Amino acid sequence: MSYITAKEFLEENAEKFHLKTLAGEKNLSKKKIIVADINRPGLALTGYFGYFPFERVQVFGKTEFSYLKKLGRQKAERVLEQIFKKNIPCVIISRKLKPPYGFLTLANKYKTPVFETSMYTTQIISASMLYLEKKLAPKKTIHGTFVDVYGVGVMLMGKSGIGKSEISLELIKRGHRLIADDLIEITRLNDEQLIGKGMSVVQHHMEIRGVGIIDIKNLFGVGAIREFQKVELILRLEEWDKTKDYERLGLDIRTETILDVNVPNIILPVKPGRNLSVIVEVAAMTQRLKDRGQNPAKELNDAILNWMEKEK
Repeated sequence: MSYITAKEFLEENAEKFHLKTLAGEKNLSKKKIIVADINRPGLALTGYFGYFPFERVQVFGKTEFSYLKKLGRQKAERVLEQIFKKNIPCVIISRKLKPPYGFLTLANKYKTPVFETSMYTTQIISASMLYLEKKLAPKKTIHGTFVDVYGVGVMLMGKSGIGKSEISLELIKRGHRLIADDLIEITRLNDEQLIGKGMSVVQHHMEIRGVGIIDIKNLFGVGAIREFQKVELILRLEEWDKTKDYERLGLDIRTETILDVNVPNIILPVKPGRNLSVIVEVAAMTQRLKDRGQNPAKELNDAILNWMEKEK
């Protein structure tokens, strides 16, 4: 299961979210955040714990604290203790509000990290969820080359030495952009969207056999690279096999599943004399048309069938 610790959350967002630790500092590395959702414990403050998402980061704002003050010290501390007993990952207090009664005492008692921020409640909830969604999203590392061709994220895949890097280099010379070579980190943002980027250490570098490692950013400039892109098309390169029937019309739509998301997939046979960089460009442009509801192969097929029907 993917998770980050409260310590990671603090270290990566302290400056951006204006976070400061008020309690539970010694337990930061032990508290795990496993979901991206954020909870405001409104019903819990009334004493209802029939459903309490204890695994979520809890956010207290003006509404929660004003209600606690209305309860009075004894009732407030009783209900707060019930919340802190649930082993929640951490608490964020918005607007730099002063915690009422024994809030911080109970947090320290149950070793729960408490952060304060100057941000408004809705702001810190939105910002935290965006951060956690990216951080906790399902990930997978794939061997291949990832390029942006006419705004379409194209993954070139195939066995080592088939020519993925060489094709990508030609595409870069033709004005397209490299995202990753060799290792592609794929992240699933939702049920339909995959985002690909390079591994931070080797991103924007390529290995060209006979030349060695080259730095695309330094050679071609910042316009030749991109940090990340949506994965929209997979081109799987393989050596030309005379005994195999390859797609000639483009009517059959093949897909490949990555992290439970189906991605259009084309098998591209490789043999001497084929201008593969141009073929990749055409495949990317055709995919853009399909994404907009146009399928040239289907339209031509329908036109031929209509013509044949009229000729009868």
